[in-house]
Amino acid sequence: MTLSEILTPSIEKAVLTVFGIAIDKVEFQATRKEFEGDITMVIFPLLKVIKGSPIEIGTKIGEYLVANVSEVARYNVVSGFLNIVISDDYYLNFFNEIKDDSKFGFVSPNSNDTAVMVEYSSPNTNKPLHLGHVRNNLLGYSVAEIIKASGKKVYKTQIINDRGIHICKSMLAWQKFGNGATPESTGLKGDKLVGNFYVAFDKAYKEEIAQLMSQGKSEDEAKKQASIILEAQEMLLKWEAGDAEVMALWKMMNQWVYDGFEATYKNMGVDFDKYYYESDTYLLGKDVVQIGLEKGIFEKDPDGSVWIDLTEDGLDRKIVLRSDGTAVYMTQDIGTAIQRVKDFPDVGGMVYTVGNEQDYHFKVLFLILKKLGFEWSKNLFHLSYGMVDLPSGKMKSREGTVVDADDLMNEMTDTAQKISEELGKLEGYSDAEKAKLYKTIGLGALKYYILKVDPKKRILFNPEESVDFAGNTGPFIQYTYARIQSIIRKSNFDFSTKATINSLHEKEKELLKQIALFPEVIQNAAQNHSPALVANYTFDLVKEYNSFYQAVPILGTNNQDEKTFRVQLSKKVADTIENAFKLLGIDVPERM
Repeated sequence: MTLSEILTPSIEKAVLTVFGIAIDKVEFQATRKEFEGDITMVIFPLLKVIKGSPIEIGTKIGEYLVANVSEVARYNVVSGFLNIVISDDYYLNFFNEIKDDSKFGFVSPNSNDTAVMVEYSSPNTNKPLHLGHVRNNLLGYSVAEIIKASGKKVYKTQIINDRGIHICKSMLAWQKFGNGATPESTGLKGDKLVGNFYVAFDKAYKEEIAQLMSQGKSEDEAKKQASIILEAQEMLLKWEAGDAEVMALWKMMNQWVYDGFEATYKNMGVDFDKYYYESDTYLLGKDVVQIGLEKGIFEKDPDGSVWIDLTEDGLDRKIVLRSDGTAVYMTQDIGTAIQRVKDFPDVGGMVYTVGNEQDYHFKVLFLILKKLGFEWSKNLFHLSYGMVDLPSGKMKSREGTVVDADDLMNEMTDTAQKISEELGKLEGYSDAEKAKLYKTIGLGALKYYILKVDPKKRILFNPEESVDFAGNTGPFIQYTYARIQSIIRKSNFDFSTKATINSLHEKEKELLKQIALFPEVIQNAAQNHSPALVANYTFDLVKEYNSFYQAVPILGTNNQDEKTFRVQLSKKVADTIENAFKLLGIDVPERM
């Protein structure tokens, strides 16, 4: 139980006993640093029902609590705030309850609860994953892990955009310029090889447009008449007709890309429970349109196209079926959502990790599903996020200048190596241990830098800044974890021993208060779909530990009980750092 949960019934009883008034809500806040106290009750709301000054009311409640509640040691009243000091016994009992709980803060899922499906990544199979995908994957994976830790069953999924004209562009360019190139023959990852042909198509297309314009065509005419785009459109029609040759090429090149993606996901440390492919889902939803027409939710225009009018909901008219009977993306998304619940009947909500340029699309999608009467539609959430920029500016994939995810992760490892070597603390490490450590630090820096920011905010990512070993960075937190592991190795005693101490140093108490917040942080992060809450909590915990480390002797104290308690407290901090970082997909090193 949290302090507020423990104190609320006692305060309600105090108000009833002292003032004869029943209240059903008590307002708390953190005690300000300049005052003594562990938690503060706000008196002002009581002035509506109790006559008297805030100081007088607060004093009477404080006196009651000291006399009747064992957890309360003393109090002080400042203006309209009752600052409550909690006894050391409370914190010591709390610590003894949780010290051996390796999953403190995590809630096991209830088999009767509905599950949540989290969608992230969802790339196109015409190019490798890039910097934008990095933020998408890190956010989606972390939110899935946080929701799981909050007590929900979670399915991680993605929908791979493996069809369409952009895929045919890469396929056609391979036919024209590839000379039979394969990942094996070129030594390139499959996604990179296919991405190169997408860029090659764009280059050839632009050259043909320029040639046609030099012959007197307008730019618009040239774009439509260029032979290479006409060939790509013809290939798409053959794909839709199931042409054997085109399908074989499509399957071969897509498999190259899937293999490349898997290597990137493994390196990034993300995973999925279920894959969906747009080639399987692009016809879904058309049957739902007919149901919507029958219910009067959709309306058919004279040309045969089907629409939904959302103007009364503050949106606009949205097409769900073209006049030729083909689906639009909205139709596919409606059908895919319904299919997912058919595939996983325990799903009662979904989280879509998609950039903020799709905010309007998801407002419309969720509203349509609600109007169609799906109960789970009230539990749909768009995890909208801002763009990631590098100091060099925005990237464009068609021109081959995109920041590749693999290259970025390798660069982060190299940056970590450079800074680590400058610090010169790796004596005795083998080359393999160094390589593993550089990757742990580099990827930890990348992930933390991105996840510590509220998802909605745009990020300017600075690789050098992210690997700083001081400040609000992944490596700073990893270094503190490694420092604690060093203390544990040097202490060399049985952790099952119970320390017998009667009072706490102020820094010990502050540290225990910070640890006690972890369960609440997980729940808040899950409700808000925000890994930033976990990241910044971990930074606050580490700052509190470093303050404790500077002020209190750990292995240097002569009192064995103090030493035992402080090492055990240090270990609990390390365990909490490790568990918090797991939720962010970040590893922690035993030594640094």
